[in-house]
Amino acid sequence: MAQDNGSALVWFTAGAAIGATIALLYAPQTGKETRRLINKKTRYGREALAEAGGDLAEKGKELFEQGRKMADQAADLFERGRKIIEG
Repeated sequence: MAQDNGSALVWFTAGAAIGATIALLYAPQTGKETRRLINKKTRYGREALAEAGGDLAEKGKELFEQGRKMADQAADLFERGRKIIEG
């Protein structure tokens, strides 16, 4: 589920950036102003994607740690059950 949310965020951000770029190309500004604005929006989009990627990486680490704890608990339960059966 976290992966679905992350990919949706990336696609939304990419779509917003593409839409903003197209809107800027049709805006009634000079070429220099338009290029400056596109550069600014591109930088903003890169920063947003980097932040979203960092958030996804952090969530991945959290999920990995939770999975590792569950595996350790399962191994402990297995070992306790084995000792009970062996007597």
